Amino acid sequence: QVQLVESGGGLVQAGGSLRLSCAASGRTFSSYAMGWFRQAPGKEREFVAVISRTGRGTYYPDSVKGRFTISRDNAKNTVYLQMNSLKPEDTAVYYCAADETVILHTTPRQYDYWGQGTQVTVAS
Repeated sequence: QVQLVESGGGLVQAGGSLRLSCAASGRTFSSYAMGWFRQAPGKEREFVAVISRTGRGTYYPDSVKGRFTISRDNAKNTVYLQMNSLKPEDTAVYYCAADETVILHTTPRQYDYWGQGTQVTVAS
């Protein structure tokens, strides 16, 4: 079992930045690839970023590439999502998820554990 707790969400103006954190506890954090997803009201959960177990591999969809950066600190059992140049369409609940694999998955059903989410609201 892995427990995940997100933090760092809030209200920001368009063009601003936020840094989300996801603290993990339970089994060995470095055994998991970590992903970030988001879900806006009335929409399906959407892939935002993924990072490999070592942190050397990352992947982003075009919608956030160049604006968002995922990173991890295995010594602190924490994964981060730095979000810059935020847009109103980035407004959503953001979730971190853990996947016990070497593959960088991008679909929610492939992840084993989820946090409770943190709200990000970008005002225009």
